[in-house]
Amino acid sequence: MKVKLLSVLLSLAMLLPCAALVSCEKPPEKFSEYSFDYFDTVTTITGYAESREAFDGIAESVLTELGEYHRLFTIYHRFEGLENLCTVNELVDGQHRTVTVDRRIVDMLLYAKEMYAKTNGRVNIAMGSVLSIWHDYRTLGMDDPASAELPPMDKLTEAAKHTDINCLVIDEENSTVTLTDPAMKLDVGAIAKGYAVEMVARSLEEQGITGFVINVGGNVRTVGEKADGEPWLVGIENPDEEEDRPYLAYLGLAGRTLVTSGSYQRYYLVDGKRYHHIIDPDTLMPSEGFTSVSVLTKSSADGDALSTALFCMSFEEGLALVESLPDTEAMWVLPDGQEKTSSGFDAYRTK
Repeated sequence: MKVKLLSVLLSLAMLLPCAALVSCEKPPEKFSEYSFDYFDTVTTITGYAESREAFDGIAESVLTELGEYHRLFTIYHRFEGLENLCTVNELVDGQHRTVTVDRRIVDMLLYAKEMYAKTNGRVNIAMGSVLSIWHDYRTLGMDDPASAELPPMDKLTEAAKHTDINCLVIDEENSTVTLTDPAMKLDVGAIAKGYAVEMVARSLEEQGITGFVINVGGNVRTVGEKADGEPWLVGIENPDEEEDRPYLAYLGLAGRTLVTSGSYQRYYLVDGKRYHHIIDPDTLMPSEGFTSVSVLTKSSADGDALSTALFCMSFEEGLALVESLPDTEAMWVLPDGQEKTSSGFDAYRTK
């Protein structure tokens, strides 16, 4: 018995230092990193790591990958030695040329075509001819408010003749893109940011990295839970800036995304009225049915595309679409402040 007792005591003595080491391990700390370099907005990366150095390594890889997607998807800037969507939109002797592009561009454009079909054309990356007109007038109106004016409807109507997504020809095998209508332009503003965020988040997940949140201009993608196992707390901003309540709802998210499109985010004033950036493809004017639409789903790409699409639908049509999609919920805010939600939205509320 003494031998057995001694054996047990020795075993405990060997285990105790190990237990002490485990209990003394430093818990992960929460860190954040910011960038103003990509997708014309603020990027915030928040996550848990054992040290600032470990966090910085992950944050740097996230920003590097976001930067790559930004350079590929931008329609406003060329980069030396790189074929991107800006060069796809360019004309050479009055025609678009066939451009050999990075496979990531091909994949995003194929996804955009899928979302065009799923949303009945409410998300159309071929609307660049129309959206570029609005962009120019909005920019001028913001730079010189006294001279702000609306684009002429006849100009918009003429541009809308060149928005047929079938004129976007993608050759997957050869990784080429061709716009067959010389007057057509791509504008991926309703998809590119969310798509890039989703691809970066999936990259982290594939590496087994968890406990992070990527927020690119309000496009929030959570990667796993917080270090304590609790979901991340994400708020839906109140579009009414005059109210005391800054957030309409707080949601608990883990491995999910929340994307909001709103009329209060990018706009300019003409004769005292706001004209925002979400253009209804049917009216060619800013959609006026809602002040914000938030989509909660698993994919940030889906959230980005759907929030724009729902903004340009009636509530009834949008609700039917959301209810038909798996793992997807939404919240609509009407101009009078009324809030409407899909059937499973409240299950994610924390308060």
